[in-house]
Amino acid sequence: MVSEKNRCPWPTKNDLMVEYHDNEWGVPLHDDQKLFEFLILEGAQAGLSWETILNKRENYRKAFDNFDPKKIAKYTDKDFQRLLKNSGIVRNRLKIQSTTINAQKFLEVQKEFGSFDKYIWSFTNNKTIKNKLKTEKDYQATSPESDAMAKDLKKRGFKFVGSTICYAHMQATGMVNDHTMDCFRYNEV
Repeated sequence: MVSEKNRCPWPTKNDLMVEYHDNEWGVPLHDDQKLFEFLILEGAQAGLSWETILNKRENYRKAFDNFDPKKIAKYTDKDFQRLLKNSGIVRNRLKIQSTTINAQKFLEVQKEFGSFDKYIWSFTNNKTIKNKLKTEKDYQATSPESDAMAKDLKKRGFKFVGSTICYAHMQATGMVNDHTMDCFRYNEV
């Protein structure tokens, strides 16, 4: 049951969305595997609603070996065919193919920087950008940081990592605090 706390305007009455907003969104995240999960899920969201992806999140975890980049990086055509038949995920050929490519590139970044966390947080100087949003109109879809992140990820060969996807990743992983100022989570994260 959804409680009546003052929240950001975007969570719907879907309990899963509210739980995500209240417990995950905007919390600074430094675990490489979770950062990878959000990178994949944000890419899967392209052209869809976050609610759609969140409703399929457990299916994604099962289908993609709990987002283990080492396993996903070794996926073969057999895995690709299996995923294309999985109605629990978004069955878009390019998005599915990008997951294996992104896992391979993710592992390269880990090797180069010591962790993906160290690399990805460098775009915000290892700090959360705390915005001062008052209404839904104040939300932005990109930022100079997400532009730089997208450009660098693309240069490294990542797929489905445009600036809007990168900004959503930044919001989800607490690189930016986009809770509205009147939301109960604004000062908590």
